[in-house]
Amino acid sequence: MDMIALFGNPNTGKTSLFNKLTRTYAEVGNWSGVTVEKKTGLLRDKSAVLVDLPGAYSLLPLSLDEGVATRYLLEEPPAALINIVDASQLQRNLYLTVQLLEYGRPLVLGLNMTDVADATGLCVNKELLAEQLNVPIIPMVARTGSGSKQMLATLREVRRTSNNFQLDYGPAVEAAITDISSLLTDAPIPQLRWAALQCLENNPVVMEWMTTEVQREKVTARIQRCGEDLLGEGYAATPAQHIRSVRAAWIADLCTKALDTSRFKPHSLTDKLDAVLTHRYLGLPIFLLLMYATFKFTFDWAGTVLSDMLDGFFSETLSSWISEVLVQLNASAFTQSLVVDGIVAGVGGVLVFLPQIAILFLIISVIEDSGYMARVTILMDRLMQAVGLNGKSFIPFIIGFGCNVPAIMAARTIEQPRERLITTLLVPFMSCSARLPVYALFTGVFFPTHAASVIMLMYVLGITVSLILAKIFSKVSILSGEPSLFIVELPPYRIPQALTLFRSTWEKVKGFVRKAGTIILAGSVGIWLLSNFGPQGFGAEMDDSLLATIGGWFAPILAPLGFGTWQAGASLLTGFMAKEVVVSTMNIIYHVPDMQGLEMQVRHAFTPLASFSFMVFILLYVPCLATVAVIRKETLSWRWTGFSVIYPLTVAYLIAVVIYQCGRLLGWG
Repeated sequence: MDMIALFGNPNTGKTSLFNKLTRTYAEVGNWSGVTVEKKTGLLRDKSAVLVDLPGAYSLLPLSLDEGVATRYLLEEPPAALINIVDASQLQRNLYLTVQLLEYGRPLVLGLNMTDVADATGLCVNKELLAEQLNVPIIPMVARTGSGSKQMLATLREVRRTSNNFQLDYGPAVEAAITDISSLLTDAPIPQLRWAALQCLENNPVVMEWMTTEVQREKVTARIQRCGEDLLGEGYAATPAQHIRSVRAAWIADLCTKALDTSRFKPHSLTDKLDAVLTHRYLGLPIFLLLMYATFKFTFDWAGTVLSDMLDGFFSETLSSWISEVLVQLNASAFTQSLVVDGIVAGVGGVLVFLPQIAILFLIISVIEDSGYMARVTILMDRLMQAVGLNGKSFIPFIIGFGCNVPAIMAARTIEQPRERLITTLLVPFMSCSARLPVYALFTGVFFPTHAASVIMLMYVLGITVSLILAKIFSKVSILSGEPSLFIVELPPYRIPQALTLFRSTWEKVKGFVRKAGTIILAGSVGIWLLSNFGPQGFGAEMDDSLLATIGGWFAPILAPLGFGTWQAGASLLTGFMAKEVVVSTMNIIYHVPDMQGLEMQVRHAFTPLASFSFMVFILLYVPCLATVAVIRKETLSWRWTGFSVIYPLTVAYLIAVVIYQCGRLLGWG
């Protein structure tokens, strides 16, 4: 089946178009860095497979995610291309368009965000643009689906056409293109002119993939001679600079003809909002106030009521119904206890917090889709620069509030390897949704009137610890280096779409529920078995069980932190699988019928100070198993993977000890 590749600058609506054309769902955000690897989906008419590639301003990759797009053109040449461009930022977007046209495959240009262009008074002459580029142009608003049907119909036709776009780069470069093309005749790609141009631009992906070591030396020598020829023609530029300048001049001339800016007016509302929300001194306090309001609404108001209702369903209705069914089936006592006390208690003990997590996901989706999240990275840039990173590193931090796994993958957007590695090592300190059940449980018991403040403090503490460690890592010789320049596109503010918010929230909630049905289910069964087996076999008392023995090994080590019990040790150990399993473990260990019973047991086992120390330890200690796996995948190093497990455990232990021991000295214990 034919493959069609979807290209575009970051935040131009590629993923929105992908969702409309394939009727699948990929994460959408009104900010750059959402797509970091290719996604595939079958077109609605089932005529081809559509490939959504990471956003790129150019085929010359500056980061790992941008390299995905170029590598795809080399390794899996598509039958056709879709290039989606932002109509309100036409001149900048067309640079990638020129490079894609030079690739030689049939191309459809999706002129997206025409509503934004119209709102600012920009008028694009679509007929003239189509004539100059010699490609079909589809005006569209991808987020609403406008233009998607025309895009599908055009894709069926365009695959039968050809593309002969070509710019004249002058005698010196054209001669070099011919010579380099002759050196690449055995390369498995039809468009040698495009490959030669990419070599002249010093594209490392193309140079490495298309040339042998001998060819690379010859190509490099020809590029150097091209530079000398350019000097002879009076151009004080390298071949790459000259190629860029020719393209830029051609694009500028095209935009002069095709773009009417006589009625242009800036985003007045966006400018007014930015004057306040990105203010040098007011911006960060406003963001913190917004996050506090989010936690207040989630954990003090709406979420608590819904969680109580769900707790009643699991502990009473569902448990009673399952017990009756098992009795009718003459199930053994072993089976009844496993299902009711193990599976229902373990999985249900986590799912009762689902309403709070869903509300938090919904509010964060609103913040993302409105365009405000991109501004937060700007607000944090100065602070990030002070610790040796830049605002782009804060994007994975924010994504980490949902889940650390995609957050670490989002670090691919960072150009400098040093900053990318540091960000990868620090992301696990971000308070992901898996930790929320633990926070909700302990704040509900010990800090019911200040739950929002305590939970927000966990988030702030995670960021603070990350910034301090970033400063330390930046000073270490093996991780030191010059920070990269931070450039981010600020999209206009917009009212989030209800459907987009629903799908975004649903996908995150579905991931949480899926984990409950797999990892947490398996963990609950394992924990129940360990808690019921002892030296004498099945039916051992809880304190004599294998789980108590294992947890007891860690109890003396945890005593200086305020929770030196085997129950706490066992919960933390199983938390390595997934942080939600901590609550599942407690539910099974304490053998309680509902959340109210668990809260009562926790109140007896912990003090307020010890509970705070426990939450801090949960926040900072070892990443979950899935996060460790993705760190290994991204770093390609067992050494850094091992370090990512050991050093957070050390940091968590030291900070929790300081908090508990200082608290005791101050009489808070």
